[in-house]
Amino acid sequence: MKHSQIQKQARHPRGLYVLFASEAWERFSFYSMLSLFVLYLRDGEQGFGWTEAEATSLYSWYLTFVYASPFVGGLLADRYLGYLRTTLIGALFFVAGHFLLSFQSLNIVYLALCCLVVGNGLFKPNVSTMVGNLYPDGSPLKDQAFVIFYFGINVGAFCAPVAMEVIKRQAGYHPAFAVAGVGMVISLCTLCFLRKHVRDTDAPLLADESAAAGQSALDRVPESRRIIALLVVFLIVIVFWMAFHQNGSTLTYWADDNTDWDVSGTISNAINPAWILILSFPLVALWRWLGERGKEPSTPTKMTIGMLLTGLSFFILYWAAKIGEASVTGLDMYDYKVSPAWLIASYGVVTLGELLLSPMGLSLVSKVAPKQSRGMMMGGWFVATAIGNKLTAIGVYWTRWPHSAFFAVLGLMCVAVAGILAGLLKPLKKAMPGV
Repeated sequence: MKHSQIQKQARHPRGLYVLFASEAWERFSFYSMLSLFVLYLRDGEQGFGWTEAEATSLYSWYLTFVYASPFVGGLLADRYLGYLRTTLIGALFFVAGHFLLSFQSLNIVYLALCCLVVGNGLFKPNVSTMVGNLYPDGSPLKDQAFVIFYFGINVGAFCAPVAMEVIKRQAGYHPAFAVAGVGMVISLCTLCFLRKHVRDTDAPLLADESAAAGQSALDRVPESRRIIALLVVFLIVIVFWMAFHQNGSTLTYWADDNTDWDVSGTISNAINPAWILILSFPLVALWRWLGERGKEPSTPTKMTIGMLLTGLSFFILYWAAKIGEASVTGLDMYDYKVSPAWLIASYGVVTLGELLLSPMGLSLVSKVAPKQSRGMMMGGWFVATAIGNKLTAIGVYWTRWPHSAFFAVLGLMCVAVAGILAGLLKPLKKAMPGV
C-alpha cells in the first residue's frame, strides 16, 4: 500500500470492532475468574480454606505462567499457525478452563489453570497483533485503534466483578465460574462467525517500501537496535506490573477486610476498569490537542510519567493505612477500617499511570518490532508482564508487615524505576524516532 493510500484510510475497519467484541468477552471471563480466585481459595466452605499467603502464592504463579505463555503463542502464530487460527484454538482452551473451575476439586482447579494458561498464550498476543495488522505501517489510526481496543478490554473487565459479586452472593462461587465460561463462549462465537473481517490480518498491511524509506526515520534504524530498545522497555515495565497486579490479591484483601463498605473485595476489581472507561477518551483528546501544537510527549516520556503516577497511587494507600493503623493503637494493627474513597482515589491515579503504559506499550510493539517477528515480540511484552506478576508474590508479606509499610515499599520501587526510565529517555528516543 502506497503512502497516499495510507493517508486515505480515514475509518477504522470492521475487523477492529470484531476484535473489540471478542476481547471484551474474553476479558470478562478472565477478570471474572481473577476477581474471585484468592477469595475462593481462602473460603472454608465452598473453597479450600487456604491462608492469604498460600492463596497469594498460587495467584502469583498462575499470573506468571499466564503472561509468559504468550511468547510461545506468538512464536507459533508467526511461524506456523497464523494469528487467527492460533487465537481460535486459544479460545477453546479458555472455555474448557473456565467451565472446569465450576467443579469443587483441587485437582480440577490445577487442570483448569493449565487450560487457562495455554488459552491465554495462544489468544492474548495474537489478538493484539491482529489489531495492529489491520493497519498499514505508517497509519495515523494505529494508536487510536489500540485505545479503542483497550477500551473494549476494560468494558469486559468492569462488568466482570460486578456480575461476579451478584452471582456469588446469590448462587456461590461455582456457578459464578460457570458464567465466566459462558462469556468465553460468546467471545469464541464472535470471532468464529465474524472471522471474514479479520482473515487478512495474518499478513500485516505494509506501506510501499520505497515510499516508507523516504518517510520514516524509524525504518532507517537497524532492526537489532529497535529490538534492544523494546527489551529495555520490557524490563522497565516489570515493576509496574508487579505493583499494578496487586489488585487481584493484596488490594482485594484490603478492600475486603479494611474498607468500610457493605460489599466484598470482589467488587473492588471493577474500580480500575471503571476509571479507564471514564478517562480513556479525555486522555486521547488531550494528546490530540497537544499533538496539534507539537507538544505531545513521546511514548517513552508518557511511560515515565505513568510510572510516577503508579508510585503516587501507592503513597495514597500508604496514608490511608497509616490513618487506619493509628486508629487501632494497642490492638491488632490489621483490624481497622477506612473510607472507600481512599481506594477509589488510588485506583484513579494508578489508572492514569496504566493508560500511559499498557495501551502505549502494545502500540509501541506493533510499530517498532520487525514485521516478521511481531507476534513473538508482542509475546515478549507479556513475558515482562509475567515476570512482574511473579513478583506480585511480594504479597506474602501482607500479613507480616504493617500495611502502610507494604504500600510504601511498592510506591518507592515505582518512583525509582521512573527515575531510571527518565535517564534512558534520550537513547530510547534515538532508537525509536517518531514514537
